Parts: sequence; C-alpha cells; structure tokens
Amino acid sequence: MTDPQQPQPSEEEVRAALEEQLRQLTVDDMLLESAVSLINLGGRKAGVAPGTEDERDLDQVRRAVDAVRALLPLLEQGKHAEQLGPLRDALARLQMVYAQGAGRQEPPSGQPPEQKPPEQSKDDPGPAQSSGRLWVPGQ
Repeated sequence: MTDPQQPQPSEEEVRAALEEQLRQLTVDDMLLESAVSLINLGGRKAGVAPGTEDERDLDQVRRAVDAVRALLPLLEQGKHAEQLGPLRDALARLQMVYAQGAGRQEPPSGQPPEQKPPEQSKDDPGPAQSSGRLWVPGQ
C-alpha cells in the first residue's frame, strides 16, 4: 500500500528508472524470461492446476513446448547456460502433460478415430525382421 505522505515519482523519474533497467537488461535475460513465461503459461493452458481446468487448450500447450524447445539452443549458448536444469525439467513435465492429454483427446468431429495396428505376439517377427533387413542376435 502506498503511503499518502510519500511523494509520487514524476513521469521523468519513472522514465529514467525504466531506461536504467533497459540499459542493464540483456537479450539472454529476455530469452530466459520468455522461456519461463511460456512454461508457466503452457502449464496453465494444460489445465492441471486447481482452478485452471476450464482453460485447458492442448494446442496452446503444444505451441508453448515448441517455442521453449526453439529457445533452448539459444539459451544453451548464453550466460544462463549453467542454470537451465530446472527449465529443462519443467519442459519435460509439460511435454508429458501434453502427451497424456493428447492421448486422451477425442478426434475432431467428422474424422474417424485412429486405428490401432493389429496386436502381435512377442514371438511373431516384426515388419523389419520379416523383411530380412533387421539383424537379430542369435538368428
């Protein structure tokens, strides 16, 4: 809460403070902040946190995952490279949530459900092995 006795900064003081922040900010800082924000937003769009179930949007989760994966190579070359472990862990969790959600998602209306391949016995040769192109030890 602001103190009514405390004078409010002038527009010029606010502008000077913002300029100082921009002077100190680096592209690496912004890349990391962007990746963290995308992870947080993707988690919210996954609808797994209490109170966010109605915000579930797997397409948005997928886009967040793709965007963070695109930023990772840039982050790995920057000044925050040593600190990326938690970001990678959060990305892996978000990818798992997406994969689980996408597996449960019904196909869009008008499209037939995905056909599962016929079940094979573990003793039956697979397509690569039966073609003779797969090397199998002992055979």
